Amino acid sequence: RVARTRERRTGALGDLQMALGLDAPPMRIECFDISNLGATYAVASMTVLTAGAPDRKHYRSFTMRYDGGPDDFARMEEAIGRRMARLASGDADASLGATPSLVVIDGGKGQLGAAQRAMREAGIDVPMIGLAKQQEEVFVPGRSEPLLLPEDSAGLKLLQQVRDDAHRLALRHHRGRRGKGMTASAMDALPGVGPARRRAILRHFGSPERFLAATREEMEAVPGLPPKVARDIYEHLNKTGGPDQVETLAGSGNGWS
Repeated sequence: RVARTRERRTGALGDLQMALGLDAPPMRIECFDISNLGATYAVASMTVLTAGAPDRKHYRSFTMRYDGGPDDFARMEEAIGRRMARLASGDADASLGATPSLVVIDGGKGQLGAAQRAMREAGIDVPMIGLAKQQEEVFVPGRSEPLLLPEDSAGLKLLQQVRDDAHRLALRHHRGRRGKGMTASAMDALPGVGPARRRAILRHFGSPERFLAATREEMEAVPGLPPKVARDIYEHLNKTGGPDQVETLAGSGNGWS
């Protein structure tokens, strides 16, 4: 079984090499995603596939410095700039000091262009693509039209895997930041929540952090909180998208300077 899994991953890497015109199979794939709510609590994540397998000890996430409003392009440029600066400096960190074979940006032409600018400014030259969620289009620098890999392509499944992990990791870090920043007064701004319901929420969950990480069903179980209000709150907190519960991923405690 182990041999079959290794063979399948090797085949998937070969598929990517051919589809993207790479010189060799991409043995280290890094993917970057941004999560934010408007202009607040923005975070970035980096997930890694080594030889086609998730390498969670190399996953990294960090808080964004850009505060010029909701601009995903600027945030992606910052994320790639900081990562590539660490690579260019010969960073001792086992993950940030490693050279990727392929960089995957969660997004389309705009995010990819911003990421390329940052990489050039750092003096780094590695293959980079964008993966847009809606139709799983693969944007390649120099191509006017995106690639559409077959749905059953093993290479596409690898890209989806590392992209989805990056999204989960970014969302988890983002929710953690929102939890720390959400005071009792901030909770008053939630739809349909006044002082009494706020007290009921905190009494039931114990902390804003646990409330933010709750599923819709868990919110609906709060005594004294009408189910419709619970659903409205859940949709308000999760309007940036994402799964009901955030998967726990190793390595998310490592930030970038």
